[in-house]
Amino acid sequence: MKLSADLRQFSADIGYKFKDPGLLVTALTHSSMSSTTRSDNERLEFLGDRVLGLVMAEALLDLDNKASEGQLAPRFNALVRKETCADVARSIGVGDMLKLGRSEMISGGRRKEALLGDAMEALIAAVYRDGGLAAAQSLILRLWNTRIISVKADARDPKTALQEWAQARKGTPPKYVELSRSGPDHAPLFEIEVQLHSGQVAQAKAGSKRQAEQAAAQLMLERLGA
Repeated sequence: MKLSADLRQFSADIGYKFKDPGLLVTALTHSSMSSTTRSDNERLEFLGDRVLGLVMAEALLDLDNKASEGQLAPRFNALVRKETCADVARSIGVGDMLKLGRSEMISGGRRKEALLGDAMEALIAAVYRDGGLAAAQSLILRLWNTRIISVKADARDPKTALQEWAQARKGTPPKYVELSRSGPDHAPLFEIEVQLHSGQVAQAKAGSKRQAEQAAAQLMLERLGA
């Protein structure tokens, strides 16, 4: 298989040349484009998630040989979660390369967190299948480099941190309420309010409920000085 010019450039940009170009095409093909003759990236995503986890666990051990399992676990979770994979995907232009069906194209699939995160994991698996663990490790460490170095010892996501803050004070878990949803279906904007048992509230807006909840939780943590 011969890659298109844009995929050849993408391959060059990520610093890896595929011996089997079909793996790259599959990694960037969403299930909305799959058919009896074309594979999608779901199986590669399954593998890539595991490869990323292995490489990241080893990288964290090498970075800090004194950290306990309790310290390493939240760092690991912060580095491998879907939002981080999506951020890395955006940084290398994966969205522009995705092969999507008409419905996903119309609904803004190139910007969707889940699609980008899945495609990033599939890309890792494609490199792994094509060049082995060393090639996949090199790609991951290159793309995640600054994130690995700067990840905090307490890298819990804001929702988890706020819930633990409330539990430590024997309070009920924070409650998240959707205040509004605006914008077109392909680019919605959610406004979420987080409410504490004490009556304190904080609101935030984002393009997905999860992002808005995380942003509201972060704002509440800042207000609490936590």
